[in-house]
Amino acid sequence: MILYEYPFNERIRTYLRLQQLFNRLGLLMARSEAVDHHFALTTLFEIIEVASRSELKSDVLKDLERQKQLYSGYRGNPAISEKALDGLISQLDGHFESLNQVSGKIGQSLNDNDFLMALRSRAVIPGGTCEFDLPAYYAWQHHAAASRANDLAQWVAPFGPLAQAIQLLLQMLRESGSSQKVMATAGQLQQNLPQGRTFQLLRLKIDPALGITPEISCNRLLVVIRMMRQQSDGKLVATTEDVPFEMSLCA
Repeated sequence: MILYEYPFNERIRTYLRLQQLFNRLGLLMARSEAVDHHFALTTLFEIIEVASRSELKSDVLKDLERQKQLYSGYRGNPAISEKALDGLISQLDGHFESLNQVSGKIGQSLNDNDFLMALRSRAVIPGGTCEFDLPAYYAWQHHAAASRANDLAQWVAPFGPLAQAIQLLLQMLRESGSSQKVMATAGQLQQNLPQGRTFQLLRLKIDPALGITPEISCNRLLVVIRMMRQQSDGKLVATTEDVPFEMSLCA
């Protein structure tokens, strides 16, 4: 099954983008080729750009505190394991403290790294990181893989608390939804959302054998999904077939 996620607000959209970038960065850093480490650095620059939002740290801290208060309210519930609850609240506390101890904007210290900032300014230019443009970077690419990996780990370290906090928040959000099997009749589904409840994330699972791509539009009142099929020329057109899939709404 292919999983598609659609955020209902800008805050969750930012979290999802950062999680994708952190996941990609982890994959690239684990490899040893210089070209992989090059793209690890360009991914790091994307993270710096997304994480530069002044309200990001505050949003994550508020969400961690909100989740702690929510789960603290379950204490004394006989249907819930106190041990599991204590462990989850401890995780929230730990991530809150780690992130709260970061001074200023996350990753701000990297702006003082001349090597990285020179590379960042040239990386947006097609072919701008050639050896005649950045000889110091060209030399760095010839360092031993372990040396490059160590440098990358140091540059990425300031984002660790943010990455871990977002990972936990998105995990908890995803687990809040309950999957149900639905049908897009004649390729479309339109569903009103219950009033009085604010959803943050829509998740769809579609069988890849169907060759279908969803086109999703959501707001706090309505979800609209159109099923699209890709033609041989690459163009997406709406299908009129009935398409089964799984859907969950996460609050």
